[in-house]
Amino acid sequence: MSNIFDLFKKIETQRASGEPVSFIIAGLGNIGKQYELTRHNVGFLAIDYIAEKYSVGIDRVKFHATVGECNIGGARVLLMKPTTLMNNSGIAIGEAAAFYKIPPERVLVLHDEISFDPGIIRIRRKGSAGGHNGLKSIIARLPGEEFPRIKIGVGKKPNPEYDLADWVLGKMPEGDLKAVKARFDDIAAAAEMIVKGDIDGAMAKYSK
Repeated sequence: MSNIFDLFKKIETQRASGEPVSFIIAGLGNIGKQYELTRHNVGFLAIDYIAEKYSVGIDRVKFHATVGECNIGGARVLLMKPTTLMNNSGIAIGEAAAFYKIPPERVLVLHDEISFDPGIIRIRRKGSAGGHNGLKSIIARLPGEEFPRIKIGVGKKPNPEYDLADWVLGKMPEGDLKAVKARFDDIAAAAEMIVKGDIDGAMAKYSK
């Protein structure tokens, strides 16, 4: 039965393949094996999950990113993993948004959040960088703060003196990683609602 559903999904994706890209979903992270499964890379992990759900590979290099296209909620969506390293994420996302003439409110960013416990997600319509250098770069390049984001909790520093870079670039313990991955289906569902224009519904249902 699952093969039939996969076939229907593939047909739906192909049907929209001639449509122009009208939405961007970008997961933030750092490229390189040394960064895999670190707290800063949960955006990459989430975008990989969404790509797998919609049967698309993120394997083309474009806009200083690896990208793939699929149909989500009736829209042609560009899935992105910037290859610029986290602090310059805005270079990739800004280029793609300018090329497709996509306004900030149709750019969804998935990123790590150290203020929340692992597995907690929050959806925001807009907002400041809040000390997150990836968001700071995106705000400078779009420009502005008017883009939605899904914040993915990765856990707080064990104490105030702990170096922030060491924390976000540290590997997640198995239990924390499991808690984060357990929310990926909700993140994908929330992303679809946001693409469809129902960000209020997504916030009410999934910001828990």
